Amino acid sequence: MRLFRIGMMLFVVVLLARRAHRRAHMPASRDDPKFPTQIRCSLAREWGACTEASQAMPPLLFLGAPPLPLCLAGRASRRARLAMAFAAPGSSSSSSASFDAAAFEAERHRLDAAARDGMASAAASAEADPRAWKWAIRKRVWDALEAEGIARDPRPVHHRIPNFDGAPAAADALGRLDVFQNSQWVKVNPDSPQKQVRFLTLSGDKKLLTPQPRLRTGFFSVLDSQMVPIGCIPEACTSVGAAKYGRPIGLDERIKVDLIVIGSVAVDPSSGARLGKGEGFAELEYGMLRYMGAIDDSTMIVTTVHDKQLVDDIPVEKLLVHDVPVDIICTPTQVIFTNTTIPKPQGIYWEKLSPEKLGQIRILRELKKRIEQETGTVLPCGPSEKLPPTAQRTRRVRRQRR
Repeated sequence: MRLFRIGMMLFVVVLLARRAHRRAHMPASRDDPKFPTQIRCSLAREWGACTEASQAMPPLLFLGAPPLPLCLAGRASRRARLAMAFAAPGSSSSSSASFDAAAFEAERHRLDAAARDGMASAAASAEADPRAWKWAIRKRVWDALEAEGIARDPRPVHHRIPNFDGAPAAADALGRLDVFQNSQWVKVNPDSPQKQVRFLTLSGDKKLLTPQPRLRTGFFSVLDSQMVPIGCIPEACTSVGAAKYGRPIGLDERIKVDLIVIGSVAVDPSSGARLGKGEGFAELEYGMLRYMGAIDDSTMIVTTVHDKQLVDDIPVEKLLVHDVPVDIICTPTQVIFTNTTIPKPQGIYWEKLSPEKLGQIRILRELKKRIEQETGTVLPCGPSEKLPPTAQRTRRVRRQRR
């Protein structure tokens, strides 16, 4: 009996030692957004496999610390080397060796120049196009971000919601606001400068509502932290990750959005007037959410921008009925409450929607057909238009094999 008690005591001690050992070697920063997603997900999978294997092993009746699982042996040093490889773009890896930096930079400048030329021609047609004043402001902001070294990838920022130096800081400023902390459902645009906002939403156990890019492949996707594997939240904050882990919703989904985060090219802090990249998708998303009953006039609208995107020459009287104003502006250095008096859109204004735009977006065509069937009337259609140029993405130019 005495030997049995001693054996049981040894058994308990070994179990406690093994548990302490596993905790000591569990990757501590698997949710760190700065650590590469591929490595983080791989570590999570391997750790789970090792834990299951070690739990299935019979207890060893000795007092020494249990051996490190073979699949984790050397992982700490490998993890450090991999992190350094991701962090050091000038490392001598095979991929960087095949990357022609000079050709890539030349191609980027060529596309940037083409975008500038296109914007210049649009701004020069002020008399023919009543919206040309918007393009002039956009071009000025895009040019300034590029010229002053504020722009960040994807480049060039022309024809995009521009990514900028300090975008995570602007997102963190938003994350500290009560309006964000008290929200359960947050709608965030899918653009690069708002990636940190999407991360804060998911890591804060909130529901993230994000649109499919340009609404061409679908409508909205809903994500929360329970739908995303451990360590893969940064991946879920990308367009690919949202499609991979998110749940698509339709127009009949019953949701209530507490906060809207929207991207901007330029915004006027004195009035809350905002300009997007000129394609009108933010306005269409807002209008469809109004149709669904998910938002109303009291739903706060926030934008995160760089201070260089703050302007004072957006004429409120020239804004259109579907233009969406903002209530709060977050930059890397300040938070501005605009107290805007600009009316928020009440839905989709079909008489402003061109056949070309309607042809781009399947969900809009479905909504139009539904309303026409329900009401027995034919909805109006706006005048034809030449759609603005879309963003051009540079491709890496690889060296030719000799």
